[in-house]
Amino acid sequence: MITRTENGAVRVDPYAMLQTVETRSVSPRFVGRAAELGALTEALARAGAGEPQALLIGGEAGVGKTRLVEEFAGRAARRGAVVAVGGCVEIGAEGLPYAPFPAALRALRRALPEEMAAASAGQEGELARLLPELGEAPRDATDEHSTARLFGLTVRLLERISADRPVVLVLEDLHWADASTRHLLAYLFRTLGSGRLLVVGTYRADDIHRRHPLRPLLAELDRLRTVTRVELGRFSHDEVGHQLTSILAVTPGAAVVDEIFERSDGNAFFVEELARSMESSGDSSCLSASLRDLLLVRVEALPDHAQRLARIVAEGGSSVEHELLAAVAGLGDDDLEEALRAAVGANLLQPAPDSGGYRFRHSLVREAVSDDLLPGERTRVNRRYAEALEADPSLVREDERTTRLASYWYAAHDAAKALPAVLHAAVEARRRYAYAEQLRLLERAMELWDEVPDAVRETLRPFDFAEVYPASGDESATTPLRHLDVLAEATVAARFCGERSRALALCKKALRTLETEGDPLRAAWFWVQRSRLTQGLDRGDGWEELATAQELVRGLPPSAVHAEVLTHVASWRALHEPGPQALADSDRAVEYARLVGDEYIELHARLTRGWLTADAGGVEDGLAEMYAVRDRADERKLVHLVGRVSINLPSSLEAMGRSLEAVAAADHGIEVCHRHGLADSCAWVYANQAQSFFSLGHWARSECAAAAVERLALIPEPKGLAAARRTELALARGDLAEAEEQLALARKHFGRRDPQPQYQIPLARHTMLLAAARGRTAEAREVFEEVAARGFPTGTQRDALPLLQAAAAIEADARGLPATEPGRPAALALIRRHARRLPLLVPVWAAHGLAIDAELARAEGADTPDHWARAAAAFAPLSRPYELAQTHHRWAEALLTAPGDRSAAADLLRGAHTAADRLGARPLAEAARQLAARARISLDAPGPGEETHPEITAVESFGLTPREQDVHRLVAAGHTNRRIAEELFISPKTASVHVSNILAKLGVASRGEAAALAHRLRLYPVP
Repeated sequence: MITRTENGAVRVDPYAMLQTVETRSVSPRFVGRAAELGALTEALARAGAGEPQALLIGGEAGVGKTRLVEEFAGRAARRGAVVAVGGCVEIGAEGLPYAPFPAALRALRRALPEEMAAASAGQEGELARLLPELGEAPRDATDEHSTARLFGLTVRLLERISADRPVVLVLEDLHWADASTRHLLAYLFRTLGSGRLLVVGTYRADDIHRRHPLRPLLAELDRLRTVTRVELGRFSHDEVGHQLTSILAVTPGAAVVDEIFERSDGNAFFVEELARSMESSGDSSCLSASLRDLLLVRVEALPDHAQRLARIVAEGGSSVEHELLAAVAGLGDDDLEEALRAAVGANLLQPAPDSGGYRFRHSLVREAVSDDLLPGERTRVNRRYAEALEADPSLVREDERTTRLASYWYAAHDAAKALPAVLHAAVEARRRYAYAEQLRLLERAMELWDEVPDAVRETLRPFDFAEVYPASGDESATTPLRHLDVLAEATVAARFCGERSRALALCKKALRTLETEGDPLRAAWFWVQRSRLTQGLDRGDGWEELATAQELVRGLPPSAVHAEVLTHVASWRALHEPGPQALADSDRAVEYARLVGDEYIELHARLTRGWLTADAGGVEDGLAEMYAVRDRADERKLVHLVGRVSINLPSSLEAMGRSLEAVAAADHGIEVCHRHGLADSCAWVYANQAQSFFSLGHWARSECAAAAVERLALIPEPKGLAAARRTELALARGDLAEAEEQLALARKHFGRRDPQPQYQIPLARHTMLLAAARGRTAEAREVFEEVAARGFPTGTQRDALPLLQAAAAIEADARGLPATEPGRPAALALIRRHARRLPLLVPVWAAHGLAIDAELARAEGADTPDHWARAAAAFAPLSRPYELAQTHHRWAEALLTAPGDRSAAADLLRGAHTAADRLGARPLAEAARQLAARARISLDAPGPGEETHPEITAVESFGLTPREQDVHRLVAAGHTNRRIAEELFISPKTASVHVSNILAKLGVASRGEAAALAHRLRLYPVP
């Protein structure tokens, strides 16, 4: 029932239908639960303030969860909230996809039709997969992102519908939740960021055993700040007394309360049943000895035709529509009405909200009645349900029809009827992106396969399986469905729903079958799947499997499978071995896709070719092709491709040094991904945008983008990128503990079996910088040598050039440290050799190349101001303030080390310090301050007398006395205190005192660091 209050607020009373049912044995007064109601009310208040909340109520069967929710729903509605209720359905092992959401969304649509229409505008087709009344769902090809896309749109719908008013979404019986419902709930709770929404879920805590599928979800939700768990306990002795008084309308004697409390153990439902039993007998001593018998006592007290009807309802599912019940029961209208009236009057059945049918008042009674059926009786009842539904499909809602028919035929033990029904239900589950349920159905189909006569199997057709599994060229629409086709569909379903190990097992089984069938196209298709699964499970890089697929299609006529194999090969090489071969592979993939007329595969191959072309130096052509792919994907609404180009285009623009354009492209991608519900793709886009924001010096925005990745990402890789971005920020800010923590997270998320250069090179650079910052130069060098041994092919320069620059800077900073000197020449030669091989075809690469040259010269004590002037001129127009500030600092240092323009050095230092201070780059700001202090340069605006300071040498800038300079020169030469004493004709003790004073003035911790500083700054001319 939907009403409006005096102030115009909408109230949805999902339990209004029950008000006409006699409830004599149900306590008319709400008993206890003050703390739980308080928690619900507080959560509603927070949600009403714009902070979405979720509250999960657990408790054993019959403890009073539904009654608590009813009470709260009434109070929430009186406060102006819209309340919508949906429940999970127990309907066989395969489950009903998204079971509680259609009912809840229907309630919202009835209550707020205009708001619902506005909130779903433009995405009615996709949302129809949850609520068919919104329109017809498009039959697009599905992919692994389809489910996340639907989830994203659902969250956006709920955010919009609750933007202006509190909405309470009640989802009952989550212990029966299908896998798709559990995944949607996890996504909803994790990503819901706005709106006045309160989600209330209930579940049987006593059903959640150690391996129950809801347990991992509960553990995950416990970690979320906006989710509260409430465990509903049993009634106390006093509360049982109050409940009995309310039910019986008289105060029971103490002995009765004691006995019922002891028998029920405080379970509210058992208290009601015991009270009802006592009412019927008039004597508490006649109470049943078994709780199961107690649950059946109402059934046995009914007339025979009402008992029979109750058994039919019990086997029909959580609720049964009136028309379907009439068809199965076979009773005339008057007899059916009489039987229903008897069952409802006995408080056994009640009208089912939103279905126009009936359900048991409590699921415990339904389970007891169902368990009491004889095996043959159960089979016959399910057959009658199946026959009735097959004869008139309109008896149940369209979104439930195929699943329920499959369940009824399966329970009827009719394999010949069950197999086609199960396969049809699997296709419908895929169209709803319910891949977990699709997988369960397909596994059931494979279980039934050999039980079905050949004549029946030959009538089966591939349905829509060809969307994911192309048929061989010699097959037609009349070709029967094969077991191999079901294996293919199950493999994809398992991959899409995240059960990759199961998918790999199915894939291997199919390949074993194909060993004797000589079908290279199908075998190649399965090898591609195996490659993707191997990478996804971090069991390898997937190349061996792809190479096998490529060999299988070699020499065959062009086909969609052939084009797909080549596209995957090109993509793999682009990520693992970028360069000429990868570019050639992408050209072939485009060619074959065009030959077979598959534009979808062609656009994927063109996108890969575009970024490879840009990396190879054809920047404008490559980027133009990527933009063209984006436009075509938008035009054709190729959602998966839209997501991929939204990720790759900003990444390529950033690689070319076009950070501002990359941010704009990422903004476009985020908007498009948000519109289409591509949350996971959106996470990748945010990760790439975080890098561009860092380059542009917008570090706070970079941090926010990385945080968005954590909120949206469903798979590890984008989380790894977010951790890498945070590592970069922490290193630049000087927060080494945070850098170490984020670096470990990045390694964990990227895995170890699929070392892609785009992940491994930045991780190596971060590891080197962190080691060097902690004074472990030798360790940093080892990391560099390890990554350099793998090489830096063309296409990796975006990451390789910064790494080489970092390696050269680390060697320069460590110049003069005795422990690092032995390997220095080889390390510098290695850096120089790799730097010469990398193309410097765009301005940002050229800038890094000049910076590498300058750092190498500094590492050899030969850098000049001109080295740094050239690097600064290259970085200046690129909108990269951090790199420019670092370069200016080194330029100023070079000017101050050798006789030069002191005024220019002062300006450079001030600029570097100001930029570092604004960015929050503490190590760079501190280095600029120290250099300015040594040079007696004020970092404030130049004062009137600053230029009158006498010219000082670099060594004088540290404030060392002449004698300390002599000692320091000998320390730099590696002499011991005794040797210094002999050289300067002083005592060893005096030499030790001088050394201590020198370390303090230089701000270093050891003789080795003091020696390195002397070499690095060239404080003492080499004779």
